[in-house]
Amino acid sequence: MTTVQAAERPWLAHYPKGVPAEISASEPKTVTAIFEDCVARYAARPALESFGKQITYADLGATARRIAAGLQGLDLKRGDRVALMMPNVMAYEPAVFGVLLAGYVVVNVNPQYTARELTHQLNDSGARVLFVLENFAHTVAESLPDLKTLERTIVVKPGDMLGLKGAIINLVSKYVKRSVKPFSIRGATSFSAFLSGAAARHFTPAAVEPDDVAFLQYTGGTTGVSKGATLLHRNVAANVAQAAAWLEPQMPARDDHVMLTALPLYHVLALTCCCLFMIRIGALQVLVVNPRDLPALVTTLKSHKFSLIVLVNTLYNVLCDQSGVEDIDFSRAAVCVSGGMATQAAVAERWKKISGKPIIEGYGLSETSPIASVNRLDIENFTGTIGYPVPSTEIVIRSPDGHDVPLGEPGEICIRGPQVMAGYWNRADETANVMTPDGFFRTGDVAIGLPDGSFRIVDRLKDMIVVSGMKVFPNEVEEVLASHPKVLEAAVIGLPDPHSGEAVKAFVVRRDAELTPEELQAWCKERLTGYKRPKTIEFRAILPKTNVGKILRRALRDEVVGPST
Repeated sequence: MTTVQAAERPWLAHYPKGVPAEISASEPKTVTAIFEDCVARYAARPALESFGKQITYADLGATARRIAAGLQGLDLKRGDRVALMMPNVMAYEPAVFGVLLAGYVVVNVNPQYTARELTHQLNDSGARVLFVLENFAHTVAESLPDLKTLERTIVVKPGDMLGLKGAIINLVSKYVKRSVKPFSIRGATSFSAFLSGAAARHFTPAAVEPDDVAFLQYTGGTTGVSKGATLLHRNVAANVAQAAAWLEPQMPARDDHVMLTALPLYHVLALTCCCLFMIRIGALQVLVVNPRDLPALVTTLKSHKFSLIVLVNTLYNVLCDQSGVEDIDFSRAAVCVSGGMATQAAVAERWKKISGKPIIEGYGLSETSPIASVNRLDIENFTGTIGYPVPSTEIVIRSPDGHDVPLGEPGEICIRGPQVMAGYWNRADETANVMTPDGFFRTGDVAIGLPDGSFRIVDRLKDMIVVSGMKVFPNEVEEVLASHPKVLEAAVIGLPDPHSGEAVKAFVVRRDAELTPEELQAWCKERLTGYKRPKTIEFRAILPKTNVGKILRRALRDEVVGPST
């Protein structure tokens, strides 16, 4: 990347002590190099825990190499794509690193995808092999007639790699809970049989290069057709180094960090922050398969002396309402990070009262591997900003015509750094739309720059509402709605209006069933100017969300006015 002068990067003056302006040139340039180094360095430490069963870093490395050997026996070519369709089960991380060690590309797939969504992603990526959790194999079976490149399916069970306890878990999942629907996939292989066959094969380490593709990380598709962000090994390795450069000087130095991994690892936020960075520091990752099971999540939090946690706003919010959360021991918690969506001040305030810890908000996207900026860890209270650009990263705020805007004025966030993707997979036109001539990635997010070099998110460009020519940013209205003590969560969209062009409509999930639209309208009247106030308020039992809990405004808009063309 091009290095600019410190005067052009005001955030450097506010960096914590020990955080460098640039990441070191000596940092590993591939994800496989990071993995092999850390597996050897932390061999005896516990690496992963699932349903109470732990495996060490040595175990993780050995299983990953066995998976790599098995894949190399399938006549795949260097750079071929292997898809993983699993939640946070024990087999997920060994599979990720097995794919990478063998010289192939990981395609992360949301297990909740419909057959239509799965078909698009597998065909678009050209995946030849798929690892899928048994609970979701029926979707693969439904998709099979339309899949053009898939040749081999490996079916994982929830209890695989968990010994006797795993056998019991598999039995309960299939016959007691009946969470495994019938499926028929011709030629499918069980994960256990795949591992057994791989044991007899010799693993040949692939000569992985920094410019090799590591991940095809598909965007959520909330603003259109899902696209594969092409993340090279050097992109992801740089982001791990950036996370280390920012966090390690500020975190307690200890060899027994524990990360509560509740966000799905197939999502880029958890992939980098909960998987790759935790491997970098030799931490134990406690895997949560289903974070929507809130009582179980609280029990897990109560039974582990965790030091690190990464969640999203909606999960922090509902956790605050759970019985037993007041009994969680937060004394070892060094960092409570929030990302993936805007964090609301009301939620951060409630979390601080319960845990005694501020929420550290960061910002990033699939296209930036994902970390672009983050707050300091020594803040006393939630800042409402996305913090400072991480080392070796530049952020500028630009107008639609590509010019930098003055401080305090809203514009599009544009990012340049070694973590920015190589482009969208097989979509040169889409890549050209988001990359500027001087190498910045246009995020589509609106923010304002502050004098100290931090940034405050305003909203998504495509979600902005225009009422009689006046701009309304949904985040601001949602923040006001969520601050009402009787509101659990809210979403705001713009609807066509014959008088004002668009009108603000709010969808609200009540915390208190006695809340009325009139009471909420009065609350908004005290806090929002007229054109920003919701014209209509609709109460809902739930709101549509992405796999990590980000509210889908587009789904609400499509439901009310129909899909946009």
